[in-house]
Parts: sequence; C-alpha cells; structure tokens
Amino acid sequence: MSTEETSRFVRLRVELVVEVDDQDALSRAALERIAEDQDMPDEERAHAEGAVTEDTAEALAYLVDPFDLVGEVPGVELAQASWSSEQIDYDPDSPDWDLDGDDVEEDDEEEAVG
Repeated sequence: MSTEETSRFVRLRVELVVEVDDQDALSRAALERIAEDQDMPDEERAHAEGAVTEDTAEALAYLVDPFDLVGEVPGVELAQASWSSEQIDYDPDSPDWDLDGDDVEEDDEEEAVG
C-alpha cells in the first residue's frame, strides 16, 4: 500500500475506566442483548449467558460496541475493531492512572525524533 492509501486509516485508542454500581442491572442488560441476537447459535448463547452472569467485565463487553462510537460520524466507516474488558483495582490518586502522562511521554519522544 502506498502512503496515500494508508493515510486514510486512523487508529483511535480509547481507554475507559467505569464504575459499576449495579451489577445485577448490567448483567440483565447483557442477557437481554444476548436474547435479542437471533443469529447466535444455541451453544454460543449458553456460553455467553454463563459468562455475563458470572463476570461483570464480560457483561460490560457484551454491551459496549465500538461501532456506536463512530457509527454516526460523517465520512467514517469502521474498518476493524477489537475491545476487551477486565476488572481492575483502581485508585484515582495513583500516578499509574495519570492518563495524560502517556501523552506527555509520546510528545517528548516525537520531539526527540523530530
């Protein structure tokens, strides 16, 4: 691919930390989404139902759709997406969770190269 062809593609990275304050509501919503999926094979459906009732992170992953982030953006078509979710220990005061810190390091590296 030429540079002109590849420049049409943009990698968008989004990292979110969410607080789940009603695990039952989240699991119910995921189960409803699974039940509405008419194309899902029965074996996969049984596995998905078990996963979302046992693991809050799995329930959230069933409800989050990257297409929803860009589906209404004019001139953009989702070419590929992957996402995952996991339960974490979160301390908002920890320097490990300074999301802006990543940008500063990348900016410094770009300036050093440039």
